[in-house]
Amino acid sequence: MTLAAIGAGPAAQAAGTTAADPLPETLVTASRLGEGITGASTTVITADEIERSPGQSLADILGRVPGIQVQTMFGGVNGSGASVDMRGFGATATGNTLILVNGRRLNDVDLSSVDLSAIQRSNIERIEITRGNAGAVLYGDGAVGGVINIVTKNGANTPDSARIEGAIGSLGYRETNAGVNKRIGDTALSVAGSQITSDGYRDNNALKQRSISGEVRQSLDGGELYLNLGADDQHLGLPGGVNQTNYARGLRRGTTSPYDHAEKRGVNAALGGSFDVASGLELVVDGGVRHKEQEDAFFSSWGSVYDTYNERQLTTLSFTPRLNGEGSLAGLPNRLTAGLDYSYSLYDSRRMWHQGNRPFHTYHLRQHNVAEYLQDTLSVRPDTDLSFGARVEHVMLSAVDRYNPDNASASWAITPGGNPLSDSDTQYALHLGLDHRLTEQLALFGRLGRSLRLPNVDERVGSTAWGSGTNFALKAQTSRDLELGLRGQHGRFGWQGSGYVMELRDELHYDPISGVNRNLDPTRRYGGEATATYRLTPELRLKGGLAYTEAKFTAGVYKDKDVPLVSRWTSSAGLSWDAWEKYVVVDLDARYVGDRRADNDQSNFQPLIGSHTVVDLRVGGELAPVTWSFAVQNLFDQSYYDYAIASSTTYGAANAYPLPGRTVVGRLGLSF
Repeated sequence: MTLAAIGAGPAAQAAGTTAADPLPETLVTASRLGEGITGASTTVITADEIERSPGQSLADILGRVPGIQVQTMFGGVNGSGASVDMRGFGATATGNTLILVNGRRLNDVDLSSVDLSAIQRSNIERIEITRGNAGAVLYGDGAVGGVINIVTKNGANTPDSARIEGAIGSLGYRETNAGVNKRIGDTALSVAGSQITSDGYRDNNALKQRSISGEVRQSLDGGELYLNLGADDQHLGLPGGVNQTNYARGLRRGTTSPYDHAEKRGVNAALGGSFDVASGLELVVDGGVRHKEQEDAFFSSWGSVYDTYNERQLTTLSFTPRLNGEGSLAGLPNRLTAGLDYSYSLYDSRRMWHQGNRPFHTYHLRQHNVAEYLQDTLSVRPDTDLSFGARVEHVMLSAVDRYNPDNASASWAITPGGNPLSDSDTQYALHLGLDHRLTEQLALFGRLGRSLRLPNVDERVGSTAWGSGTNFALKAQTSRDLELGLRGQHGRFGWQGSGYVMELRDELHYDPISGVNRNLDPTRRYGGEATATYRLTPELRLKGGLAYTEAKFTAGVYKDKDVPLVSRWTSSAGLSWDAWEKYVVVDLDARYVGDRRADNDQSNFQPLIGSHTVVDLRVGGELAPVTWSFAVQNLFDQSYYDYAIASSTTYGAANAYPLPGRTVVGRLGLSF
């Protein structure tokens, strides 16, 4: 946003600005965005919007934002396993949308999606969404379609409080969450935990999930120290797909995999602080460790000899110091962020026929990432801000497959052992952004950028045709973006719109013809997004959004074909009404998702996944110390799904992953 004007709000615009006006205050420890990246299309979802949203999960909330599409494979139980797609990447959405908590990346070096269901909604201060590759300089690998930064509440800014909330709903949904925040002198302590269980919409779709997080924050003269700790575990039933015949007959809730399931356990810790080292100069030091263990069990209907059981462990260490500076450059207001990002990932995957067997494939991957970056924002005129930045990222990788054919009870069905890989690569990201205020109510913004995406370990394992051992060798994907837009505020009406073009090289994609992950010929995406808000009265607010996404292959065997799992048109609309002050509030959301190609249908010959419109309603309120709400998801009981996987050879052969019809959830909480 325009740092000296639009970002400061309508009041600042009306008053006017001069070249000596200071830039807005930077948000330091939890974000590198400050007041937003100059030239970028950015949306912020506030804590109040999160609390009042009729959506049950974070995936539901994000799916209402124009330009974001969500894919759900596991019955939509609290958003578990959902993939968030920004700007049309379909099956590879997880690798192209970067998700952070307090500026620390959650995307891992494997193919698994970020588990948004493990993040407690009540502990979120805001969600910062930056579309396109504008965040690539600040955050690095994977920020191709966009960046979602979830900023949690700061205990130092929260008064002493305690809360407890319970929820009960359809499909056996039960939730309990609680939190405590306490200040002792200059020390702030906070703890939050939740437990969720659900039978799920489908057979073998049960969810059991627990999570806990804690923070210690110590205020200092000219800075602060903090320690964050967290842990979570989850059991999720995997109901599999429903073939088109059964779906058409209304048999949507059954399963052909009654015993398949996934288990996950994770722990994380972060230690850091911010320190004023000079006037207008702040040092932020942050280091962390994340460890997760996962198991997937799949039982084939052919007989137990073909069952598969996978175990994965991943540990990631990170160290991310940076400097934030504010001052003047040649007499002009200036803001600088410069830093170093270091991460070390240790990944082990063991693949076997049954739990307790010795593995026939054991994949070991070690990956070092070292990046230096700098981004500067300069108010070159009272009405114009210019931002420029660069990032250089060095990657060192070693991968090996320890293959033991003696442990394969049906060795003919097992891919041979792979060849080890030791490799290094250097990539870079660039950003050039401009915000120019045309009038006091209207601003023009635009940017140019380059980003990168590194292959993940699962893509590397599947980089060679069936029957051949993997060589782990894939190139890094790069993209070049151009985006132009307008944003404005006129009285009670605010709006923003932009159009973009993305040119990609070596895009990472699964090819169903060869059955391998590979780098594609050049591809292109283009489209646009628009949002609008209108305060009809002090008690009644309206919002809406529209997005068009064109994702096509532009060369090779799939030239001019649509990328699967990407809807051209999506839109949303919402209403928030304070019916009786804070005692009774009403929120209504509607979301439209256009038709799309099923996964695996790069040839574009299968029937489409149909469009759908889902309406959600929430009625709630507060009568201190009691809070209450009653929410209805899918108010009109639509039958739909947003993910299906199709045969690449047989027309009409596809498995759909149905999502729930009408469900209700009631909540009751106490705050002290």
